[in-house]
Amino acid sequence: MKVVSTNKGTSVEINYHGKVVNTGMYKFPVDEGIYLGKEDVQDDSVMDRRYHGGVDKACYWYSVKHYEFWKNRFPNLEWDYGMFGENLSISELDEGEVKIGDVYEIGECLVQVTQPRQPCFKLNYRFSCDTMVKEFIAAGFPGVYIRVLREGTINKGDELILKERNENSLSIRDVYQLLYQADKEPLLLKKAIEDKALAASCRKDLSK
Repeated sequence: MKVVSTNKGTSVEINYHGKVVNTGMYKFPVDEGIYLGKEDVQDDSVMDRRYHGGVDKACYWYSVKHYEFWKNRFPNLEWDYGMFGENLSISELDEGEVKIGDVYEIGECLVQVTQPRQPCFKLNYRFSCDTMVKEFIAAGFPGVYIRVLREGTINKGDELILKERNENSLSIRDVYQLLYQADKEPLLLKKAIEDKALAASCRKDLSK
């Protein structure tokens, strides 16, 4: 896997069915790369820190290979990397292979995988589609949130080097399915909740 695009954005005000909010979801490729701090990407907008940013969700990745699926679904949109609000667009990222707690070296950074994305209504607005959140959940392509173990700069073309893995941890896809399945497998649920590398907010949601 390697970085295909580094993306940042500024605050944008949206009005979704009468609900006016500011969002940092509108991100676009930047030539200079990004500086990844402990709680967010430097000079990038993170508006609602209840759900984005912070030590467990400092940066969001999305897979380049999923773009083809969504382009076929929304052929009339103007496409560019960053469409899903990701700071890093990653080649060959597979949520079924990436595990909770995986530690990667990318550029100057050392990071740890913490949880899948849990989409909100702003995704509906971004894609001008009131069913986008439901479609996103059904598609099973959530992308990845990480925590930062070592700060630094990440540039386009940087490779993701797996440095540490707990083979017993669940994959990002496993956890994503647990979040949204009506019937959850008790042993898998217990395993996810007890994983110390899992983001605290995700653990709280699974514990419900």
